[in-house]
Amino acid sequence: MLRLSAHARTVIEARRIEEAWIEEALKSPDWTESDPRDCDVIRAFKRIEAFGGRILRVAYIPIGSDILIVTAFFDRGARQ
Repeated sequence: MLRLSAHARTVIEARRIEEAWIEEALKSPDWTESDPRDCDVIRAFKRIEAFGGRILRVAYIPIGSDILIVTAFFDRGARQ
């Protein structure tokens, strides 16, 4: 089950990020990496063609069978 932090809920709405894009990034990311500042956080990256091919970064923490979304944004500097 996906859960959104208060911060994630705010930025997703403000940045007009569709929840379906977040789900897609989690289900089939183009690549993932650990957050260098917090080893509990995983970053999933996904190119979103419907948003001009920009790269969506979703930072999340797996908690049992749940996934807590910490934040999401289009990452201009993302490089695989």
